[in-house]
Amino acid sequence: MKPTFDFASSPRTDFRPHDGGFATAAPVAAPPHRPSGEGLRNGQQTPVALPLEEVMTYYGGKTEHILRRYGPGPRVHYHTGLVDELETLEAPAAVLRRRLVSAQERILAHAAEVWHAASNLSGDVIDVGCGLGGGSLFWAQEFGANVTAVTCVPAHAKLVEQFAASAGVGSRVRPLVTDVLKVQGREYFDAAVAVDASCHLARREWFRRLYALLRPGGRVFISDCFLGRQEYAESFDRYFHARIGTIAEYLGAAREAGLQPDGVEDLSSRVAHFFSITRALIQLEADEAGADAAETARCAASLREHTILRQGLRDQGYIYAQMSFTKP
Repeated sequence: MKPTFDFASSPRTDFRPHDGGFATAAPVAAPPHRPSGEGLRNGQQTPVALPLEEVMTYYGGKTEHILRRYGPGPRVHYHTGLVDELETLEAPAAVLRRRLVSAQERILAHAAEVWHAASNLSGDVIDVGCGLGGGSLFWAQEFGANVTAVTCVPAHAKLVEQFAASAGVGSRVRPLVTDVLKVQGREYFDAAVAVDASCHLARREWFRRLYALLRPGGRVFISDCFLGRQEYAESFDRYFHARIGTIAEYLGAAREAGLQPDGVEDLSSRVAHFFSITRALIQLEADEAGADAAETARCAASLREHTILRQGLRDQGYIYAQMSFTKP
Protein backbone atom coordinates (compact mmCIF):
# COMPACT_ATOMS: atom_id res chain seq x y z
CA MET A 1 0.00 0.00 0.00
CA LYS A 2 1.34 3.41 -0.95
CA PRO A 3 2.29 5.47 2.13
CA THR A 4 0.10 8.50 2.56
CA PHE A 5 1.04 12.12 2.92
CA ASP A 6 -1.24 14.02 5.26
CA PHE A 7 -1.56 17.61 4.08
CA ALA A 8 -4.14 18.28 6.74
CA SER A 9 -1.81 17.42 9.61
CA SER A 10 1.22 19.28 8.24
CA PRO A 11 1.64 22.43 10.33
CA ARG A 12 1.03 25.43 8.12
CA THR A 13 -0.18 28.97 8.07
CA ASP A 14 -3.23 29.98 6.07
CA PHE A 15 -3.14 31.23 2.49
CA ARG A 16 -4.19 34.78 3.29
CA PRO A 17 -1.53 37.20 2.03
CA HIS A 18 -1.18 38.97 5.37
CA ASP A 19 2.60 39.08 4.89
CA GLY A 20 2.35 40.94 1.60
CA GLY A 21 4.13 44.09 2.73
CA PHE A 22 7.10 44.82 0.51
CA ALA A 23 10.67 45.22 1.67
CA THR A 24 11.95 48.54 2.79
CA ALA A 25 14.97 49.72 0.88
CA ALA A 26 17.11 50.31 3.94
CA PRO A 27 20.21 48.11 4.24
CA VAL A 28 19.42 44.76 5.81
CA ALA A 29 20.10 44.54 9.51
CA ALA A 30 22.64 42.04 10.76
CA PRO A 31 21.16 38.70 11.86
CA PRO A 32 21.02 37.79 15.55
CA HIS A 33 24.33 36.85 17.16
CA ARG A 34 25.00 33.14 17.00
CA PRO A 35 24.99 31.35 20.35
CA SER A 36 28.43 30.54 21.66
CA GLY A 37 29.83 27.26 20.39
CA GLU A 38 27.40 27.02 17.47
CA GLY A 39 27.45 28.05 13.86
CA LEU A 40 30.79 26.43 13.06
CA ARG A 41 31.58 25.70 9.39
CA ASN A 42 34.36 23.17 9.65
CA GLY A 43 32.39 20.26 8.24
CA GLN A 44 31.75 18.91 11.72
CA GLN A 45 28.99 21.21 12.97
CA THR A 46 26.19 22.80 11.00
CA PRO A 47 25.42 26.52 11.27
CA VAL A 48 22.46 27.53 13.41
CA ALA A 49 19.29 27.94 11.38
CA LEU A 50 17.49 31.26 11.24
CA PRO A 51 14.10 31.72 12.90
CA LEU A 52 11.43 30.84 10.35
CA GLU A 53 9.75 34.21 10.88
CA GLU A 54 12.89 36.00 9.70
CA VAL A 55 12.98 34.01 6.46
CA MET A 56 9.24 34.57 5.95
CA THR A 57 9.66 38.32 6.36
CA TYR A 58 12.65 38.45 4.03
CA TYR A 59 11.01 36.54 1.16
CA GLY A 60 7.56 37.99 1.72
CA GLY A 61 9.08 41.43 1.41
CA LYS A 62 10.74 40.62 -1.91
CA THR A 63 7.62 39.50 -3.78
CA GLU A 64 7.12 42.67 -5.81
CA HIS A 65 10.83 42.89 -6.60
CA ILE A 66 11.01 39.25 -7.76
CA LEU A 67 8.01 39.68 -10.05
CA ARG A 68 9.39 42.92 -11.49
CA ARG A 69 12.85 41.50 -12.20
CA TYR A 70 12.11 37.86 -13.04
CA GLY A 71 8.46 37.90 -14.09
CA PRO A 72 5.89 37.93 -15.53
CA GLY A 73 5.72 34.15 -15.41
CA PRO A 74 4.25 31.68 -15.24
CA ARG A 75 7.72 30.25 -14.49
CA VAL A 76 9.14 32.84 -12.12
CA HIS A 77 12.51 31.94 -10.62
CA TYR A 78 14.49 33.51 -7.80
CA HIS A 79 17.82 31.74 -8.02
CA THR A 80 21.19 31.78 -9.74
CA GLY A 81 21.58 31.05 -13.46
CA LEU A 82 24.17 29.74 -15.91
CA VAL A 83 25.98 32.29 -18.09
CA ASP A 84 28.74 30.70 -20.17
CA GLU A 85 29.24 33.63 -22.55
CA LEU A 86 28.74 37.18 -21.32
CA GLU A 87 27.12 39.48 -23.87
CA THR A 88 27.51 43.23 -23.73
CA LEU A 89 26.10 44.77 -20.59
CA GLU A 90 25.31 48.00 -22.43
CA ALA A 91 21.72 46.97 -22.93
CA PRO A 92 18.25 48.11 -21.81
CA ALA A 93 16.90 46.80 -18.51
CA ALA A 94 14.29 44.66 -20.28
CA VAL A 95 17.00 42.87 -22.26
CA LEU A 96 19.08 42.22 -19.13
CA ARG A 97 16.02 40.82 -17.36
CA ARG A 98 15.34 38.41 -20.23
CA ARG A 99 18.95 37.23 -20.08
CA LEU A 100 18.66 36.55 -16.36
CA VAL A 101 15.51 34.48 -16.81
CA SER A 102 17.12 32.53 -19.66
CA ALA A 103 20.13 31.83 -17.43
CA GLN A 104 17.85 30.58 -14.65
CA GLU A 105 16.12 28.23 -17.06
CA ARG A 106 19.52 27.00 -18.28
CA ILE A 107 20.67 26.03 -14.80
CA LEU A 108 17.51 23.97 -14.30
CA ALA A 109 17.97 22.34 -17.70
CA HIS A 110 21.56 21.51 -16.79
CA ALA A 111 20.45 20.06 -13.46
CA ALA A 112 17.76 18.03 -15.21
CA GLU A 113 20.36 16.48 -17.51
CA VAL A 114 22.91 15.72 -14.78
CA TRP A 115 20.28 14.48 -12.33
CA HIS A 116 18.55 12.31 -14.99
CA ALA A 117 15.28 14.08 -14.31
CA ALA A 118 13.33 11.98 -16.80
CA SER A 119 13.60 9.06 -14.38
CA ASN A 120 14.46 10.71 -11.04
CA LEU A 121 12.22 13.80 -11.07
CA SER A 122 9.11 12.51 -12.81
CA GLY A 123 7.29 11.05 -9.80
CA ASP A 124 6.28 12.55 -6.47
CA VAL A 125 8.63 15.46 -5.79
CA ILE A 126 8.93 17.87 -2.87
CA ASP A 127 10.31 21.26 -3.93
CA VAL A 128 11.85 22.76 -0.80
CA GLY A 129 11.74 26.54 -0.65
CA CYS A 130 9.87 26.81 -3.94
CA GLY A 131 9.73 30.62 -4.07
CA LEU A 132 7.18 31.68 -6.67
CA GLY A 133 7.15 28.18 -8.09
CA GLY A 134 9.35 28.45 -11.18
CA GLY A 135 11.17 25.22 -10.42
CA SER A 136 8.00 23.41 -9.38
CA LEU A 137 6.39 24.28 -12.70
CA PHE A 138 9.56 23.27 -14.55
CA TRP A 139 9.58 19.74 -13.09
CA ALA A 140 5.83 19.37 -13.64
CA GLN A 141 5.78 20.72 -17.20
CA GLU A 142 8.98 19.20 -18.51
CA PHE A 143 8.96 15.83 -16.71
CA GLY A 144 5.39 15.22 -15.55
CA ALA A 145 6.27 15.36 -11.85
CA ASN A 146 3.63 15.70 -9.15
CA VAL A 147 5.17 18.48 -7.08
CA THR A 148 4.51 19.52 -3.50
CA ALA A 149 5.79 23.10 -3.56
CA VAL A 150 6.80 24.04 -0.02
CA THR A 151 7.04 27.68 0.99
CA CYS A 152 6.89 29.53 4.29
CA VAL A 153 5.29 32.61 2.67
CA PRO A 154 1.48 32.41 2.33
CA ALA A 155 1.31 35.04 -0.41
CA HIS A 156 3.76 33.02 -2.50
CA ALA A 157 1.61 29.91 -2.25
CA LYS A 158 -1.28 31.76 -3.85
CA LEU A 159 0.97 32.91 -6.68
CA VAL A 160 2.30 29.38 -7.21
CA GLU A 161 -1.27 28.13 -7.41
CA GLN A 162 -2.18 30.79 -9.98
CA PHE A 163 0.95 30.30 -12.08
CA ALA A 164 0.52 26.51 -12.10
CA ALA A 165 -3.08 26.86 -13.27
CA SER A 166 -2.11 29.28 -16.04
CA ALA A 167 0.64 26.88 -17.18
CA GLY A 168 -1.82 23.98 -17.33
CA VAL A 169 -0.24 22.01 -14.46
CA GLY A 170 -2.58 23.05 -11.66
CA SER A 171 -3.32 19.41 -10.92
CA ARG A 172 0.38 18.55 -10.70
CA VAL A 173 1.65 21.38 -8.48
CA ARG A 174 0.29 21.70 -4.96
CA PRO A 175 1.61 24.55 -2.79
CA LEU A 176 2.05 23.82 0.90
CA VAL A 177 2.66 26.60 3.42
CA THR A 178 4.69 25.19 6.27
CA ASP A 179 8.06 24.86 7.94
CA VAL A 180 9.75 22.19 5.80
CA LEU A 181 11.19 20.61 8.95
CA LYS A 182 7.62 19.88 10.07
CA VAL A 183 6.23 18.29 6.90
CA GLN A 184 4.40 15.17 8.00
CA GLY A 185 4.49 11.74 6.37
CA ARG A 186 6.86 8.85 5.75
CA GLU A 187 8.16 7.36 2.51
CA TYR A 188 5.89 9.52 0.41
CA PHE A 189 8.25 11.21 -2.06
CA ASP A 190 10.48 9.86 -4.80
CA ALA A 191 12.72 12.93 -4.75
CA ALA A 192 13.40 16.20 -2.99
CA VAL A 193 14.85 19.22 -4.76
CA ALA A 194 16.12 22.51 -3.30
CA VAL A 195 17.42 25.31 -5.52
CA ASP A 196 19.07 28.18 -3.63
CA ALA A 197 17.00 27.32 -0.57
CA SER A 198 19.02 24.95 1.61
CA CYS A 199 21.23 27.80 2.85
CA HIS A 200 18.32 28.89 5.06
CA LEU A 201 17.83 25.50 6.71
CA ALA A 202 19.25 23.58 9.66
CA ARG A 203 20.92 20.94 7.55
CA ARG A 204 21.11 18.13 10.12
CA GLU A 205 17.40 18.36 10.91
CA TRP A 206 16.49 18.87 7.26
CA PHE A 207 18.37 15.81 6.01
CA ARG A 208 16.83 13.69 8.76
CA ARG A 209 13.35 14.87 7.75
CA LEU A 210 14.06 14.18 4.09
CA TYR A 211 15.27 10.69 4.94
CA ALA A 212 11.91 10.01 6.57
CA LEU A 213 9.91 11.55 3.73
CA LEU A 214 11.69 9.72 0.93
CA ARG A 215 10.90 6.24 -0.29
CA PRO A 216 13.75 3.73 -0.42
CA GLY A 217 15.92 4.67 -3.38
CA GLY A 218 14.65 8.26 -3.18
CA ARG A 219 16.93 11.09 -4.23
CA VAL A 220 17.86 14.51 -2.86
CA PHE A 221 19.00 17.17 -5.32
CA ILE A 222 20.55 20.47 -4.23
CA SER A 223 21.72 23.49 -6.20
CA ASP A 224 23.14 26.22 -4.00
CA CYS A 225 25.98 28.51 -3.01
CA PHE A 226 28.47 27.06 -0.52
CA LEU A 227 31.19 28.63 1.57
CA GLY A 228 34.73 28.39 0.29
CA ARG A 229 36.48 30.86 2.58
CA GLN A 230 35.38 31.93 6.02
CA GLU A 231 35.72 35.67 5.43
CA TYR A 232 32.87 35.52 2.92
CA ALA A 233 30.31 34.07 5.34
CA GLU A 234 29.14 37.13 7.24
CA SER A 235 28.21 39.21 4.20
CA PHE A 236 26.22 36.40 2.59
CA ASP A 237 24.37 35.51 5.77
CA ARG A 238 23.49 39.12 6.58
CA TYR A 239 22.21 40.05 3.14
CA PHE A 240 20.34 36.85 2.29
CA HIS A 241 19.19 36.04 5.83
CA ALA A 242 20.89 32.68 5.52
CA ARG A 243 23.39 30.36 7.16
CA ILE A 244 25.72 29.41 4.34
CA GLY A 245 27.54 26.12 4.81
CA THR A 246 30.51 24.30 3.35
CA ILE A 247 30.23 21.35 1.02
CA ALA A 248 31.91 19.23 3.68
CA GLU A 249 29.25 20.22 6.21
CA TYR A 250 26.45 19.18 3.85
CA LEU A 251 28.10 15.87 3.06
CA GLY A 252 28.64 15.14 6.74
CA ALA A 253 25.07 16.05 7.73
CA ALA A 254 23.62 13.94 4.90
CA ARG A 255 25.71 10.90 5.80
CA GLU A 256 24.73 11.30 9.44
CA ALA A 257 21.07 11.18 8.39
CA GLY A 258 21.65 7.98 6.41
CA LEU A 259 21.82 9.48 2.92
CA GLN A 260 24.57 8.43 0.53
CA PRO A 261 26.34 11.19 -1.45
CA ASP A 262 26.29 10.64 -5.20
CA GLY A 263 28.36 13.51 -6.52
CA VAL A 264 29.14 17.23 -6.49
CA GLU A 265 29.60 19.45 -9.56
CA ASP A 266 31.27 22.84 -9.16
CA LEU A 267 29.55 25.41 -11.39
CA SER A 268 31.18 28.52 -9.90
CA SER A 269 32.86 29.67 -13.10
CA ARG A 270 29.63 29.21 -15.03
CA VAL A 271 27.44 31.29 -12.71
CA ALA A 272 29.82 34.15 -11.84
CA HIS A 273 28.69 36.24 -14.81
CA PHE A 274 25.06 35.90 -13.74
CA PHE A 275 26.05 38.49 -11.17
CA SER A 276 27.74 40.63 -13.82
CA ILE A 277 24.29 40.91 -15.39
CA THR A 278 22.51 41.55 -12.09
CA ARG A 279 25.05 44.28 -11.27
CA ALA A 280 24.40 46.02 -14.58
CA LEU A 281 20.65 45.76 -14.04
CA ILE A 282 20.87 47.05 -10.47
CA GLN A 283 22.77 50.10 -11.71
CA LEU A 284 20.00 50.79 -14.22
CA GLU A 285 17.39 50.33 -11.49
CA ALA A 286 19.28 52.82 -9.31
CA ASP A 287 19.23 55.34 -12.16
CA GLU A 288 15.48 54.76 -12.56
CA ALA A 289 14.98 55.36 -8.84
CA GLY A 290 16.04 58.97 -9.22
CA ALA A 291 15.44 60.89 -6.03
CA ASP A 292 13.80 57.97 -4.20
CA ALA A 293 16.21 57.69 -1.29
CA ALA A 294 14.87 54.38 -0.02
CA GLU A 295 15.11 52.68 -3.41
CA THR A 296 18.57 54.15 -3.96
CA ALA A 297 19.70 52.68 -0.64
CA ARG A 298 18.25 49.29 -1.54
CA CYS A 299 20.06 49.32 -4.87
CA ALA A 300 23.33 50.30 -3.20
CA ALA A 301 23.11 47.40 -0.73
CA SER A 302 22.16 44.99 -3.51
CA LEU A 303 24.97 46.17 -5.79
CA ARG A 304 27.50 45.76 -2.99
CA GLU A 305 26.44 42.19 -2.24
CA HIS A 306 26.23 41.11 -5.88
CA THR A 307 29.74 42.47 -6.41
CA ILE A 308 30.98 40.40 -3.46
CA LEU A 309 29.17 37.33 -4.84
CA ARG A 310 30.81 37.67 -8.24
CA GLN A 311 34.23 38.16 -6.69
CA GLY A 312 33.75 35.26 -4.28
CA LEU A 313 32.80 32.91 -7.09
CA ARG A 314 35.95 33.93 -8.94
CA ASP A 315 38.39 33.44 -6.06
CA GLN A 316 36.80 30.40 -4.34
CA GLY A 317 35.35 32.43 -1.50
CA TYR A 318 32.05 30.93 -2.65
CA ILE A 319 31.45 27.67 -4.49
CA TYR A 320 28.27 27.29 -6.48
CA ALA A 321 27.56 23.60 -6.86
CA GLN A 322 24.93 20.98 -7.57
CA MET A 323 24.95 17.83 -5.46
CA SER A 324 22.81 14.76 -5.01
CA PHE A 325 22.17 12.02 -2.46
CA THR A 326 20.35 8.69 -2.35
CA LYS A 327 18.36 7.04 0.40
CA PRO A 328 19.47 3.38 0.39
